[in-house]
Order: sequence, then structure tokens, then C-alpha cells
Amino acid sequence: MNKPRQSDLINTMSDKEVTFHLVLTQVIIVCLSIIGSWLLFDSYWNSWASQFHPSMREILIYGLIPGLIVVAIDLILMKVVPPKYYDDGGINMKVFKNRSVRGIVGITLLVAVSEEMLFRGVLHAEFGYYIASITFAVMHIRYLKKFVLLISVLFVSFFIGYMYEITGNLLATMSAHFVIDLLLAFYIRFKMGGRMPALHVK
Repeated sequence: MNKPRQSDLINTMSDKEVTFHLVLTQVIIVCLSIIGSWLLFDSYWNSWASQFHPSMREILIYGLIPGLIVVAIDLILMKVVPPKYYDDGGINMKVFKNRSVRGIVGITLLVAVSEEMLFRGVLHAEFGYYIASITFAVMHIRYLKKFVLLISVLFVSFFIGYMYEITGNLLATMSAHFVIDLLLAFYIRFKMGGRMPALHVK
């Protein structure tokens, strides 16, 4: 018997069910961040505090601008790459297509904060740029058989990781991650024309 395709499984779920699983995943990621940092950091509070720099210059140059660059590249690719290569199985459509603006902001903010805490705040800080960036890409498991989406998420992972490598500032990488997912979620919500942007949510 053939295994059902991911898109078929997603279609059997309601928008609320898909959203619930997404939010649950992010809560688990936050818990892993807290547990991992407690086990790995020499000084728990100081190690976290040292990664948050309220520098508007860093947030702009290494967060907002890189985020806009990624979105621009993604939108260009969606114009030139056949739609089948941007098909993520329908998850992002289920999560964002019928959601309010406030709901989109809330979900993309949660994703940006939780994933940057784990992948940059813990893994990058303790194990380095390459391990954290590759792990981030691998965790987006539904993209592993989609060449264009995989390349996209690898690029974003290493790009945001490099911003952290330069600054050590989680506020910058959270800003970049948030801008990317927020704008692409708005694209799904208001402009979707059959091609699925590679949002960096699980």
C-alpha cells in the first residue's frame, strides 16, 4: 500500500489543527532551548543576557535588511521557478491563508523567537555556525525532498547564522527571521497565486 502524501494528510486536517501542531512544536522548541541552555551554559542568566543587544543599528543592518533581501529573492524565485518546486504540501496555506493580521503577527513572532533561541541562542553559541545552520535546515523536514525549498532554507539558515556570527545578537537574528516569515505569510494571506513561499516554520 502506498503511503499517503503529506499534502493528502494536511488536507484532512482543519486550519485549527494544523495551527495547534505548529504552536505545540514551537512550545517544545522553547522548552528544548531552556533545558539545553541550562545543561550547556556555564552561567545561565549571563549567557542569555549577553546575546540580547538592544542596538537599533545591529537590528536594522543585520536583521531587517537581510530579512528584506531574503524575501526579495524568494519572491523573484517564485516568478521564475515552476510552481511544483515551491509546493510545501499545503501547511503554510493552512496556517496563514484565512488568518487575521494579528494572528499572523503572533504566529510568526512566536516562530522567530523560539527557533532563534534554540538554533542560534543555544546550538550556534555552543556548537558553532555550521552545526546550528545545518540542524536548522534539517529540522524543516518537509523541505528535504523539495530541492528548491531545501536550497532556500539552507541559504536562509546560513545567512541568518552568519548575521549571528557577526553580531552575537539574537535580537538581530530574531528580527530577520520575523521579517521573512511575516512578509511571506502576508503574501500567502493576500497575494497567493499558486506558488508557495518557503516560510521557515516547522
